[in-house]
Amino acid sequence: MTSARARPRPARKRRSTGRMAGLWAPLVVVLVAVVGLAWDTDSQGVPAVSGRCTIADSALTTTTEVAANAATIAAVARSRGLPERATVIALATAQQESRIRNLAYGDRDSLGLFQQRPSQGWGTEAEVQDPVYSTGEFLDGLVEVDGWETGRLTEVAQAVQRSGFPEAYQQHEEMAQTLAAALLSTSPARLSCTFSPPDAAGPVDDRAAAVADVVAREAGTPSVQPGGVVSVGAAGWPEATWAVAHAERLQLTQVRIADWTWTPGDGWAQTGEDAGSLLLQLAV
Repeated sequence: MTSARARPRPARKRRSTGRMAGLWAPLVVVLVAVVGLAWDTDSQGVPAVSGRCTIADSALTTTTEVAANAATIAAVARSRGLPERATVIALATAQQESRIRNLAYGDRDSLGLFQQRPSQGWGTEAEVQDPVYSTGEFLDGLVEVDGWETGRLTEVAQAVQRSGFPEAYQQHEEMAQTLAAALLSTSPARLSCTFSPPDAAGPVDDRAAAVADVVAREAGTPSVQPGGVVSVGAAGWPEATWAVAHAERLQLTQVRIADWTWTPGDGWAQTGEDAGSLLLQLAV
């Protein structure tokens, strides 16, 4: 990670994040109480995960923890109508600052994906460890940088972060481009994750409601159906990819969209049967 910011972040009017508004912490309480997940001691409110994710036509692989955080970053940027370049810059910055992990520690009081400092005006400790909030704060600063869409990545990121290592972000641009393209693609099956299928833990209706809360905050309009199914209205491949990236954390056993089905053991496969909408299946 880079060193802490040299001076306080300038005060400005905070922009609403729409469906992204609110804190991750309440959802953590719900998921812990209902699902009984294990927790990563390096992160705030992040279930411990151990799976791996791959990107089609790329040698890039990552953990499901990183994939989930990256998918959240992409979802926040997309919800604001920002171009793919915003996601690329945000991912490269988070890679340098935290390796795209929601860290509960850092240089001085730096915390979270972007190692933002509460003492420098980025928010409370809880807020900067909320991936949705911290991404929104980074993007708020990004769009205020003149020429951010076409400027050199490390210079744009540095204008937001004010790191002691201003050239450090550039080395992650290619990785960030590959990851952003997969997360935002409208083409099928660009990202796939594998992990040991989860066991059912707790009442399925309560677990489905908890998953629906996360979906509503990051990926669309959910509807809980019988049998541990959460459907997502008006969803496409970016939302399906988001679901797969979060699947281990949310304990999903299947994701279906169009005539494609993903499972944690086999990844994506075409089934020849149209799902009708994006469907997320929990362990039952």
